[in-house]
Amino acid sequence: MEGRMFGLETPLMAALQHLLDIPDGEAGGPGNAAGEKQGPTPTRAYVRDARAMAATPADVKELPGAYAFVVDMPGLGSGDIKVQVEDERVLVISGERRREEEEDARYLRMERRMGKLMRKFVLPDNADMEKVSAVCRDGVLTVSVQKLPPPEPKKPKTIQVQVA
Repeated sequence: MEGRMFGLETPLMAALQHLLDIPDGEAGGPGNAAGEKQGPTPTRAYVRDARAMAATPADVKELPGAYAFVVDMPGLGSGDIKVQVEDERVLVISGERRREEEEDARYLRMERRMGKLMRKFVLPDNADMEKVSAVCRDGVLTVSVQKLPPPEPKKPKTIQVQVA
């Protein structure tokens, strides 16, 4: 399954698959069984975030006056979702879905995804960082980022020619 994840063959998916295949015992180890040195290994937090980003579906739309980021956040209320702009141009959407514990219940099957949900988007230069809004309805989060108005065309500067 080298370079493949769920049947998708893209460089991003290949990189994410590589991160997901790291056994717990290798993280931070000095070398492998053959005595070869390994490169820097990602931290557990990095791997967890990479898994969350790979498993959180999103759509990005460009509208005439704004960009819309539509992210599935099943089972989360608006208080469980965090929307931030980091490093002036990176939109970060995150949340965590936890399993409800019941004393008398015994799970016979657990198929719904639990854990961290996250997506990061680099915003374009014409995105207005002061006009970001988010609405969550029926487990779908829509983040709108307004566009800055286009710059006015520069008018040529006229210089008065003087007689010497």
